[in-house]
Amino acid sequence: MPSPPTKRLALEIEPPLARIRLINPPLNVIDLRLTQALHRCLLELEARSDISVNLIEGDARAFSAGVDIEAHLPEQIHEMLASFHAVIRAIVASRNVTIAMVRGACLGGGAELASVCDMVYTAADARWGFPEIRLACYPPVAVTALAALIGQKRAAELILTGREFSGDEAAAMGLANRSVEAGQLDSVVECTIAELRKLSPIALSHAKKAIYAWDAVHFDKGLARAERIYLDELISTQDAREGIIAFLEKRPPRWTGK
Repeated sequence: MPSPPTKRLALEIEPPLARIRLINPPLNVIDLRLTQALHRCLLELEARSDISVNLIEGDARAFSAGVDIEAHLPEQIHEMLASFHAVIRAIVASRNVTIAMVRGACLGGGAELASVCDMVYTAADARWGFPEIRLACYPPVAVTALAALIGQKRAAELILTGREFSGDEAAAMGLANRSVEAGQLDSVVECTIAELRKLSPIALSHAKKAIYAWDAVHFDKGLARAERIYLDELISTQDAREGIIAFLEKRPPRWTGK
């Protein structure tokens, strides 16, 4: 039976599958309450012997449009980054196979969340991107993991320009497994889940552990470095604050290069 929804997510258990749905309308922006709820949920699922597959999804309008912009301000970013990265680390270190099903906006932290999942299925018309650079910030998870997923040059282009791209392009560059019309997405994901249901949970766990070019330890070290640069160097700059304030005030930023 479905569990009652929390303030920020809903969990439905169908062993060996756990369906996690992000709920923060209108665009499933990742705020502190959502990261805390998601982290608790992932830890609880990790402790269950009857769960071997986690499915994370949003809704038709958005998988997630990213981390709350106000949380990027220097007085909030330490707590927000620690909480969000706890979620990312939990997914990377999980024994469970994790699937992201992407519709609508999948931007910034939302795209980072999807990209660290083991499998990603996206609607062709989904809007992907890592736009943080436009706010004089950068995406710490993406700078850590994206090059291993899609190659150094492509990762650099996406992170340094912040451009948006379609689900079709996400699949073409290897950021998603498949891109299909939005109406077919549920069916494609269900077929994958049906295949996973037939398999040994312990074999899946060990195979997942062996697959990655990075393991949880190396990923954690890379993410820790990205965090240090972000928190110790970037957020103390005038441009970092200006980028966030300009976005919140809905005006063009005035960069000083300081």
